[in-house]
Amino acid sequence: MALRVTAAAGRHDLLFLPWDVPLEEWPESTIVALPRGISRHVVRFVRLGGDVFAVKETVEPVAQHEYDLLFELGRRDIPCVEPVGIVAGRTNPDGEDLPAAIITRHLQFSLPYRALFSTTLRPDTANRLIDALAVLMVRLHLVGFAWGDCSLSNALFRRDAGAFAAYLVDAETGEIHDNLSAGQRLYDLETAELNLGGEMLDVEASGRLHPSIDPIAMARQVRERYESLWHEISAPETIGYGERHRLDARVRRLNDLGFDVAELSVVSEEGGTTVRVTPKVVDVGHHSRRLLRLTGLDVEENQARRLLNDLDTYRVELGLDAPDEEVVAHRWVAEVFEPVTGLVPAELRGKLEPAEMFHEVLEHRWFMGERLRRDVSLDEAARDYVASVLSTKPDERAVLGQRLGTPSDLTGLRFDETQPLDLSELDQLDD
Repeated sequence: MALRVTAAAGRHDLLFLPWDVPLEEWPESTIVALPRGISRHVVRFVRLGGDVFAVKETVEPVAQHEYDLLFELGRRDIPCVEPVGIVAGRTNPDGEDLPAAIITRHLQFSLPYRALFSTTLRPDTANRLIDALAVLMVRLHLVGFAWGDCSLSNALFRRDAGAFAAYLVDAETGEIHDNLSAGQRLYDLETAELNLGGEMLDVEASGRLHPSIDPIAMARQVRERYESLWHEISAPETIGYGERHRLDARVRRLNDLGFDVAELSVVSEEGGTTVRVTPKVVDVGHHSRRLLRLTGLDVEENQARRLLNDLDTYRVELGLDAPDEEVVAHRWVAEVFEPVTGLVPAELRGKLEPAEMFHEVLEHRWFMGERLRRDVSLDEAARDYVASVLSTKPDERAVLGQRLGTPSDLTGLRFDETQPLDLSELDQLDD
């Protein structure tokens, strides 16, 4: 059988990976050791040029199905890993068939949920993970994607100004429809609750779950968070003709949650004194789109919210008018954001994304001011943060050719749960 490689433009070098060898036996010189989550497939990270890719073995129809879904989700601006290629028709030197493989680009600064805590999963971290997963489910359902296997293990997480942003990483059980029925959404919620319950019980059995967390109650929260958010963005509301402020308040609440209302359905009710208003089309990324338009910075939603707040403060301090917003934004990038992020020496730039680092500098300045009982300039706070905080953090970006702790054995499919995780280099991720 001939080897068949379908790859994104410019990635012809994928052809030169050792496809005639089972993935779990690939040479160390090809493999990059990075934290990876639990998977029922063999998954390895490989290095090609300056990029890192995840390679997963599976059967060809499943690989093609997942590749198509990830491509479509990316086209719809859903946070997910980027599909890069499919390899089929693999055989070993003896002519025996080997599984097909799907290749995705490694998401920089992302971590599986088990790498986000080193010793104990604390309530605050668990809540942030569940919040991120609930938001991801809502975004997927809004575009008609039924996941079918929602879990913490099938997502990756990036820092987002003190919260987490979840990215879909395993789409092989998913389907895309024009719209999802209530039953399809309910199935995803029940699956998510069941999977999270199992994951929390696994963490508890390993002795790494905080004693105040009830695994089953924690898993149930994903449905509660999801239903609360789904109700806010989709439930109809009856308002009087003289109550336009209630409509404005609804839109503001959605904006605060990170959603833009692109289309409203307004229907007069019997008697003609009230109207029934229903958000019909909502887009995620209210703050990130505004920041991108003003500054060109492409960051996560909560990071954008924090940077926009600092931009507004900067404008007030300079006494500039709102109509000059784009000019002010340009000056803020040049005079505030870039000088702060530019203080990071080259050897520390893999620690955090620039937007997350800027957010932490703002937090650091507040704590410094409280400790020193005086105003602290942003430059002073940034220099102190780089020297005393950032330099002690582990790299969260893919570190080519270096181990990042020993998060998993090199040949297995998953974390070795019979042994304690050695994530000493990640100790400060949850601090």
